Amino acid sequence: MIHKKSREEIKIMRHAGNIVALVHQEMKKVVEPGISTLELDKIAYDVIKKNKAYPTFLGYNGFPNSICTSVNEQVVHGIPSKDVILKEGDIISIDVGATFRGMVGDSAWTYAVGKISPEVQNLMNITEKALYAGIEQMIPDAPLENISAAIEDVALANKVGIVRQYGGHGVGYEMHEEPFLFNYRTNSNIIIKKNCAIAIEPMLNLGCDEVHTLADDWTVVTDDGKPSAHFEHTVIATEDGPVITTKLM
Repeated sequence: MIHKKSREEIKIMRHAGNIVALVHQEMKKVVEPGISTLELDKIAYDVIKKNKAYPTFLGYNGFPNSICTSVNEQVVHGIPSKDVILKEGDIISIDVGATFRGMVGDSAWTYAVGKISPEVQNLMNITEKALYAGIEQMIPDAPLENISAAIEDVALANKVGIVRQYGGHGVGYEMHEEPFLFNYRTNSNIIIKKNCAIAIEPMLNLGCDEVHTLADDWTVVTDDGKPSAHFEHTVIATEDGPVITTKLM
């Protein structure tokens, strides 16, 4: 069932989303060569707790940290570690969730570590473009498939790989609610409801579509070892247009 949000629930979700945006604001400042992904996790945890929220990911299905840190060919669910030190030319996708008064904000962003190659920067630009193309289609009473199609069209036009095993999802009191949102066409007949909230999150690869999970049972990587980018916002479909909750208020 797709859950419509009340005015009060939307207000709380926007507050949760603002906390997530504050974390990303801090990540933008501190992502640089020489920092470990565990240090990034500690910084994110501190921002979330300072704002009287709880890291949604911490303990979720046993996940051991507050954020996901996925470097280069890692697509999603990378585990922060003191042994993973960012270096010049890397990219890192940081996925952040914050729970405030029982409701969730969820957003991911891919950051360049120092100077990166033009082709990897282009992948990041394409993936961010796909995100906003999808957000534009977050309209009440429109097919959910419109979001999937918009993301797929950007990916196909730019000849990048589409991660097909993972996608967006409803969000609210739980991090993962219905509906599941594919990043490509599936002939879905689901209709977007007014005041529903969905985390829209294209994951696009510089190479192939295929991915697999490492032995840690969390980290997802591209089969060909080429870089992947991940951009995500939590969005509410309102009669006045899409409202992004995970940006600074």
